[in-house]
Amino acid sequence: MEKQPLPLEGAEVAASLLGANGAAGSSELPVTSYPSEPPARDGWNSKVEYFLAQVGFSVGLGNVWRFPYLCHQNGGGAFLLLYVLLMLLVGIPLFFLELAAGQSIRQGSIGVWKHISPKLCGIGYSSCVVCFYVAVYYNVIISWSLFYLGNSFQSPLPWEQCPEQGNITVAECAASAPTTFFWYRTALDVTDSIEETGQLNLSLTCCLLAAWTVVCLGMFKGIKTSAKVMYFSSIFPYVVLLCFLVRGLLLDGAREGIVHMFYPKLEIWGSVQVWRQAATQVFFALGLGFGSVIAYSSYNPRSNNCHRDAFTVSFINFLTSLLATLVVFSVLGFRAKNTVMTCVAPLLRSNVELFSQQYGPGPGPQERWVPSFNVSEPGSVGLAEYRSWFHAHGARGPWNLTDCDLEKEMQKGAQGTGLAFIAFTEAMSLLPGSPFWSALFFLMLLNLGLSTMFGTMEGILAPLADSFKVLARNKTKLTVGGSVLGFLIGLLFTQRCGNYFVSMFDDYTATLPLIMVVVCETFSVSWLYGADRFLDDIEGMLGWRPSVVYKYLWKYVGLLAMLGLLGASLIRMVLQRPTYLAWSQEKVRSPLGWRSDVLSGGGGGGGGDLRWRWWSGVLSGGGGGGLRWRSDVEVEEEELEEEV
Repeated sequence: MEKQPLPLEGAEVAASLLGANGAAGSSELPVTSYPSEPPARDGWNSKVEYFLAQVGFSVGLGNVWRFPYLCHQNGGGAFLLLYVLLMLLVGIPLFFLELAAGQSIRQGSIGVWKHISPKLCGIGYSSCVVCFYVAVYYNVIISWSLFYLGNSFQSPLPWEQCPEQGNITVAECAASAPTTFFWYRTALDVTDSIEETGQLNLSLTCCLLAAWTVVCLGMFKGIKTSAKVMYFSSIFPYVVLLCFLVRGLLLDGAREGIVHMFYPKLEIWGSVQVWRQAATQVFFALGLGFGSVIAYSSYNPRSNNCHRDAFTVSFINFLTSLLATLVVFSVLGFRAKNTVMTCVAPLLRSNVELFSQQYGPGPGPQERWVPSFNVSEPGSVGLAEYRSWFHAHGARGPWNLTDCDLEKEMQKGAQGTGLAFIAFTEAMSLLPGSPFWSALFFLMLLNLGLSTMFGTMEGILAPLADSFKVLARNKTKLTVGGSVLGFLIGLLFTQRCGNYFVSMFDDYTATLPLIMVVVCETFSVSWLYGADRFLDDIEGMLGWRPSVVYKYLWKYVGLLAMLGLLGASLIRMVLQRPTYLAWSQEKVRSPLGWRSDVLSGGGGGGGGDLRWRWWSGVLSGGGGGGLRWRSDVEVEEEELEEEV
């Protein structure tokens, strides 16, 4: 049965998603006069340009640092299977939906939903707003890559060793690590909390200006210029990843890192949190809801096989994530094993005399503690045999030994910016020719970020230009104006506390709005417009009808999955206080620094109570609006007084 006109607009509903060229019978419906294609609309010069642009947008920084971390934290091989399952059932069908909608109407996100119903154009405007939010802070990460790229042309690298002041190593660096100190103190010059704004970081401000200049020049004439840049920015990262993979597999510890990474833990399938993280990663990896997928596909001819494109781009995205994961954990395995072996050797060397005293000639009860390896040559001791002996006897002996754990070392700094700018930089500093590998790595990050930024900006500029004639006639001015506005707002992130704002924006500003946008998109097409009508339109466009399975995936599986993800995200935000990782110059104990919890609640003389916790809780805000430092002793004394 054919779907009736949209109830939202009555007589103003479009005859079909394709207008007059739609499915049979649709001409009986009232039609609004929306042009199917702007008269002066650009198009791709070749399918290769479109393909590189779509892949370049979907493959971004998250493939290099977020996917490996999630895979590692959530069951290794088991997470990969779960990710592929959700990609097939949810990701690809929704990706195909956006591709088909953009290609059929040949408009940006605003025009697509306005064509279906004028009352749905808010979906497109929401996509533009979220795109702008993401672009503002995403380009800051590109500026960080530029800063590190500029500092990579030095030998030795500036983060290989701690700086000295008067022949004395800087205490803050000695208490943490050279790479950590360089990131927090040299690159960011970060404050202790988000409330301490500090002045602008001049170096990062200049890098941000350079990043926005590159983006503006790349988008200066729309896809005519950005497509040319994509030939380099989309292909070069794969060349670098392959170089790193070959180099990484030859490193000592690469096998341990990869085995540790892919060891399957199927029990994680019972965790709702893991399903939420896998669905979120599928969601962001394909760029759903940004409007960029719709914008790029709108430049295609209507006969383009967007169904094949959906599968091809999705699996290239997954294989890229897999390749990046192999690279990351082969290099991190080398870094972790190098660190752990430097832990084993000094411990054994410092206890050689004690070993010799305990292991005198003749039988005795101490024989059960005798290690099979030669303690007089710690450098020849393997990690596996040391840990095997330590777990059996070493922890109970009279010596001062600890368990040098490879797994714990692998987990340090393996998330987000910590992976790229701390853990990976430390690993590269251990390689021969470290400046070369460092420059190659950050040039790769720069290209990954730029290709995604081009797509994000296209998701903003194309819908606005399609919807407003005055902007379409002045698209160059729109591009320059958008870039200038993005740079000015981005100055918020180049303050000394800017890293904390990037973290908060990344965690709390884009996820929920994007999920809501995709929920509205899916519901509008599958229920308001009608999944059958949409399949009819695709058949008229491609000349063949996609499987009826898509109808049920859109109407039920994808929509319910998005609603479940939305609900899980809302519950998480309600139950878990917003947090960010902060760095304290005075109390450095770990590369993770201080952890700050922003609490809502009453009491005192203000609208809320702000408490800063350093694991055990050493900082608290008072009701009078002021903050003061409190030591662990003060906290314990106060708790004792309360008990009395």
